[in-house]
Amino acid sequence: MIPDPEAIKPEEWDDEEDGDWIAPSVKNPKCAQASGCGPWKRPNKANPAYKGKWYPPMIDNPAYKGAWAPRKIPNPGYFVDETPVQSLNKIGGVGIELWTMTEDILFDNIYIGHSVEDAKALAKETFHVKADAEKRKEANMKPGDDDDDETKDPTFRDAPLAFIRKAVFSFIELAKIDPVLAIKTKPETATALGVGIVTLFGMLGALLGIVGASQAPVTKSTKKVDTPTADSKVNNDEKTPVAPAGETKTESAPGSASATKKRK
Repeated sequence: MIPDPEAIKPEEWDDEEDGDWIAPSVKNPKCAQASGCGPWKRPNKANPAYKGKWYPPMIDNPAYKGAWAPRKIPNPGYFVDETPVQSLNKIGGVGIELWTMTEDILFDNIYIGHSVEDAKALAKETFHVKADAEKRKEANMKPGDDDDDETKDPTFRDAPLAFIRKAVFSFIELAKIDPVLAIKTKPETATALGVGIVTLFGMLGALLGIVGASQAPVTKSTKKVDTPTADSKVNNDEKTPVAPAGETKTESAPGSASATKKRK
């Protein structure tokens, strides 16, 4: 057998998911022209000296006493309960564990016992009465009366908030079990959630950037300027008093009566 040279790889074949594509095998046309086509195998013939698979000979074990089992003694705590149902505590509830994506599922009319007649009587008094009432209600319901049914899936046009809420919650519940399956099953919901998260972080970043830019840091200059300027010179000439001839100019504290002192 050789790979079919005329076979073509299917267009829908994905190497990552389906693996490497291998062409189907066909009969080798050259084998029809040659004798003994195929892998060569050495021919087999009967071995006259063969006596079968060897096993060690078996002899009786004089110390064998049989398969060991612990000896048995009377059970002092053994008893027979003639009324097992009456000895049970009162049942306060029944737990049912199941996995489903549908909400608001209720169970009722549960019977625990050994009597088929009692179960049928309970069903006749509870289940059949309710089932007949539901059938009569559905028969008398007019077209369009089930528009307000709570179990009906909301549409984006009628209830956009309820539609978005149901889609997001369904995606989150499925993502808890298998995130990859949730993304493949509901790609539009995953894309919308991703865009919303990116937008939220972008808005927070922009808001923090604006607040940080509005609060400019206040810096105080500690550099001392010794070079006098034209303005400072004019101000000093106006404010600094000039001592008369024969007197010594002295510095006086602000508010003092005299700013000069006579020379002795």
